[in-house]
Amino acid sequence: MIAAVNPFDWRTVLLAKHAQHVVLIHFPIALCLAAVAFDLVGRWTHRPEFYTAAYCNFTLAAIATLPAILTGLLAWQWQLEGQHLKGILLYHLLAATASTLLIVVVWLFHYRLRRKSEVTLPAWLIALELAGVTLITITGHLGGFLSGVNTVP
Repeated sequence: MIAAVNPFDWRTVLLAKHAQHVVLIHFPIALCLAAVAFDLVGRWTHRPEFYTAAYCNFTLAAIATLPAILTGLLAWQWQLEGQHLKGILLYHLLAATASTLLIVVVWLFHYRLRRKSEVTLPAWLIALELAGVTLITITGHLGGFLSGVNTVP
């Protein structure tokens, strides 16, 4: 017989061994993807409000990476029992670290450009953002194998 679980019990939500990371990781991903989209639209339309929206999204994405990293490390310790880093787990951790660093670096460039009152972004920054999107996609793909969403046939 399956034990009944109350979905509104705070212990079910906060003390699950893996659920927090799986839920929280979507915030920095979505915010970063939206920021890159706003930058591209801003470049295409030459409207500065899109650059402002991109900056706000990058700021929130950089902040949202902190709980995502923390819960990822906790999931590694609790759900995977701190097993040695090898294979997909190692690649996921390396890609996640690089993705986080790239989000923070891109935000820092946006921050500095806004302080200088730059209206348009340099082309190399868009290229760096698109590289970040690629890296985030790889990180999520590897995380899907760890969570059981993607399975090897």
